[in-house]
Amino acid sequence: MKHIVSVSIGSSKRDKRTEQELLGEKVIIERIGTDGSIDKAIEIIRRLDGKVDAFGMGGIDLYIACGRRRYTLRDAIPIAKAAQKTPIVDGSRLKGSLERRVIRYLDQHGKIDFKNKTVLMVCAMDRFGMAEALQETGCDLILGDLIFVLNLPIPLRSLNALDRVARIVAPIAVNLPFSMLYPTGEKQDGNKGKRTMHAKYYRQADVIAGDFHYIKRYMPDDDMTGKVIITNTVTEEDVAWLKGLGIHTLITTTPEMDGRSFGTNVMEGLIVSLLRKSPDQVSDEEINEILDRLNFEPRVEVLNPA
Repeated sequence: MKHIVSVSIGSSKRDKRTEQELLGEKVIIERIGTDGSIDKAIEIIRRLDGKVDAFGMGGIDLYIACGRRRYTLRDAIPIAKAAQKTPIVDGSRLKGSLERRVIRYLDQHGKIDFKNKTVLMVCAMDRFGMAEALQETGCDLILGDLIFVLNLPIPLRSLNALDRVARIVAPIAVNLPFSMLYPTGEKQDGNKGKRTMHAKYYRQADVIAGDFHYIKRYMPDDDMTGKVIITNTVTEEDVAWLKGLGIHTLITTTPEMDGRSFGTNVMEGLIVSLLRKSPDQVSDEEINEILDRLNFEPRVEVLNPA
């Protein structure tokens, strides 16, 4: 039996363990939150190192990307180095493949008419594959990297504009404490609602895409009727909350498992363990091939019919 463990610096209230059978193998998928503590994440990884088949780095990426440039997050390095025997992944490879596939699937199968939609991508550098695929659809794209990460009311309208900003800002931002850039620990349980400057960008958008913790943190806490959310890592409680806000459709880029959609770090760890290879030996072609075999399709759930 395979055992995949996502060690997340996010809230422990979102922990989950499930058993699945995939490609003829039984798999335990587990998520353990450390409530914002990087030291505790390192401790758990060291304790389980060599005893599980793959680790996922949850709540933090090793890299963020724009174009061909990658920027390493300082606080993620010691977490990645904590595993000496068990492969550890952050989900970035899968974001570049699976999430790109999902947007193309939604576009080509008529699930969303992107050309006639305004799409708010809360952070493109976190999910550059998704951002590229969205731009390819011809939608009216709002990139919220400066808005949601740095609290600067400056929407960006293209990936070229983001690249120009990233060359200046990213080398500085990745060396800041990660808690300044992203909701960690108990911050993942709350939401600042309509009181912030972020609310107007939600109201302009037909589709809101990207990391769920950014989406949740600043989502207006009143009527969001008719809007579509494309995200990941949602719990049953999150789904109920979105339904209460009037969200029309929820789409997650990974499938539902036992009431939960797990992060790409978990799914990437699963793929690495099924291929029985170290992460640096796995090609993009192998990732796409096993995604085809797993028949992963996005979860599309209508929460409030029109």
